[in-house]
Amino acid sequence: MNPAARWSMAVAWVVALVAVVVVGAEPGPLTVLRQIRIGGEGGWDYLTLDAPNQRLFVTHGTRVVVLDLKTDSVIGEIPDTPGVHGVTLAPELGRGYVSNGRDSSVTVFDLKTLSTIGRIPLPARNPDAIRYDAFSHRVFTFNGGSASATVIDAAKGKVIRNLPLGGKPEFAVVDGRGHLWVNIEDKSEMVELDTRALKVLGRWPLTPGEEPTGLALDPVTKRLFAACSNQKLVVLDAEKGTVVASLSIGAGADAAAFDPRTRMIYASCGDGTLTVIHQDSPDRYSQVATVATQRGARTMVLDEKSERIYLSTSDFGPPPEPTAERPHPRPPMVPGTFRVLVVGR
Repeated sequence: MNPAARWSMAVAWVVALVAVVVVGAEPGPLTVLRQIRIGGEGGWDYLTLDAPNQRLFVTHGTRVVVLDLKTDSVIGEIPDTPGVHGVTLAPELGRGYVSNGRDSSVTVFDLKTLSTIGRIPLPARNPDAIRYDAFSHRVFTFNGGSASATVIDAAKGKVIRNLPLGGKPEFAVVDGRGHLWVNIEDKSEMVELDTRALKVLGRWPLTPGEEPTGLALDPVTKRLFAACSNQKLVVLDAEKGTVVASLSIGAGADAAAFDPRTRMIYASCGDGTLTVIHQDSPDRYSQVATVATQRGARTMVLDEKSERIYLSTSDFGPPPEPTAERPHPRPPMVPGTFRVLVVGR
């Protein structure tokens, strides 16, 4: 065999070996890769990802902590957000909006500098979830204390109107085409809104799900994924309003996410589990894994590009003795232990 032939055969063997290794390689299981320590005191709620800039907005007590995910470090904060619940971003306006449950207001901030631009008082109580809709250029707050949604002109920072929802709203999603869906926790329903006409388009039961909280959307198959407190993830046809599947998840669910690339659905639960479900077809689903996280890690956000999941939690002390007013008291958070978990492969 001449040298050229030997060289060609050697190259072929190397290529074949690499192909076998690549094809045979299985991605590792999801696990907690690391923790980003933040500390301080106070509760927490939603996390919001600024994917292009790799920044994470973490609600915590009376402020929003901003993390640089390239370095896992705190790079700033948005202060004076009493009873903060959520953050939503309007990149084309260069602004962000924070829902403050304690004084029923929305803080508007500069997305680049994080400096506060203004504060919008709301004609409603306890704004919880908050969502920007790029189609209508409006911000929607979902007010747990008033069973309503407040609609804000995002550019002007002015309240347009208050929409009654007929129950306590939780998380909401938009499709970018003028449709918004929101869970109604105390009625175990889903409500659909027209974001321009500002009217209710539909109202559907989520049975067998009860007390829905987290919500995610697959805009291609028009499927909604509602994480419910009775340990069920309900899949709803967003056009027909019919339940097409119901799957088991952990206890204390508070968030859901959908990855359009992998077709995976995630439900984070306060019992320290993250349920992973695969969308086999629009109406067929299979449970893939239950990932151990940490107690209290019930809220999350998904970075689709890296397939990393970020969850907030802290350590907890023993619960106080039950009383007539508080028959099921929550265990207290240990000061200084607040952190963000990074889950990935």
